[in-house]
Amino acid sequence: MERRLPRVLLAAPRSGAGKTTVVCGLLQALVNRGMHPAACKCGPDYIDPLFHSEVIGAKGCNLDLFFTAEDTARHLLAQSADGCEIAVLEGVMGYYDGLGGVTDRASAYHVAAATETPVVLVLDARGTSLSLCAQLKGFLEFRKPSNIQAVLLNRCSAMQFPMLQKAIGEECGIPVLGYLPALPQCALESRHLGLVTAQEVADLQEKLRTLAETLTETVDLEALLHLARSAPPLHWEEAETVPERTDGPVLAVAKDKAFCFYYRENLRLLQALGAKIVEFSPLTDQELPPCDGLYLGGGYPELYTKQLSENVAMREHIAEAIRAGLPTFAECGGFLYLHQEMTGEDGTFPMVGVIPGGCRNTGKLRRFGYITLTANQDNLLCGAGETIRAHEFHYFDSDSNGTDFHAEKPVTGRGWECIHATDTLFAGFPHLYFPANPDFARRFVRRMRGVQ
Repeated sequence: MERRLPRVLLAAPRSGAGKTTVVCGLLQALVNRGMHPAACKCGPDYIDPLFHSEVIGAKGCNLDLFFTAEDTARHLLAQSADGCEIAVLEGVMGYYDGLGGVTDRASAYHVAAATETPVVLVLDARGTSLSLCAQLKGFLEFRKPSNIQAVLLNRCSAMQFPMLQKAIGEECGIPVLGYLPALPQCALESRHLGLVTAQEVADLQEKLRTLAETLTETVDLEALLHLARSAPPLHWEEAETVPERTDGPVLAVAKDKAFCFYYRENLRLLQALGAKIVEFSPLTDQELPPCDGLYLGGGYPELYTKQLSENVAMREHIAEAIRAGLPTFAECGGFLYLHQEMTGEDGTFPMVGVIPGGCRNTGKLRRFGYITLTANQDNLLCGAGETIRAHEFHYFDSDSNGTDFHAEKPVTGRGWECIHATDTLFAGFPHLYFPANPDFARRFVRRMRGVQ
């Protein structure tokens, strides 16, 4: 398959350089011009895509080359940008930072190379001048080709910009498309899992309006669009996904402020396999909707422990349904919710109670990064010995992490046991990415249909 898709990837030398702020402002600026951009995130992050979709309801996906092959990533990019005039990709961490911190595999650079996407490097100009040229030369020469074709300066003043633009052009031979001045009123706050979610940002639309208006004045958007249109056509092999049934089954997906971390590709794949998705709120609804399966995603349930606990009717309904054999997939925050109790920001409270013991914030990062999961026994999603690539990022720990899968780090080989998995339940800290092994999603849909 082939498709011509204008596209550009915004990357940076490190995390915290302002990629998300610039990307969100750029998306809004494109919308203000009457365009319909798609927005894709390199890597496994959930929160940045929430900002992308909150800005414009942008279509998009995660592009992660640990989870999938390069051809699959190209297909996902083309699929996610269907009906859009341009795709804006946001990098992850530093441009070359990949698996284990010691390779460029699964880095933003790897995604740019695999998708042949032109790169604009966002450089933080605060507290520096000519040294930016040395930094940029290192990025241009570290890998050949680097795919970096332009620069955008962040936290740069109008007075500073002409000097830096001239120096970078002369020293590095690369255009500077513009700059974003320091706008503290538009800052996006952070917490332990990264940025706060889009729903929690006060006056988000006002912040985005300011960012877009500023970028329109300080960035050569025509030059950026010209760069995006210079990208060659995307090529990929079409993978056929045949719905196993077109009239169901119904999958209840928890969706509210406490449970908001979902890979859109997971939901799209489940739908492509025939599942009908119905959203509900463990915070405010009194019972599950009529359904054949349950998906409890990640998020921030620890911020709403009291409210979740006080919704006794929902807790009891979920517990009864799971014990009666409702096929249930619960990851990270959803796994926490299934414990007997959770200690969150507002105290320790009873939860659903199907996972023994409690869970609590340890105050430090417990697990972080990519893993490969191997099943120790047959279960809801797969047979013994089958594998899927996944990701963990959590400060919480549990009295009962489970022992039904073996997790292994891709670079160090370090491993541990995790996850509660039975014929009807999969619950644990790891976040699964179903396109990494579509058979896991296929089996989940079959089990919702009552097929072994």
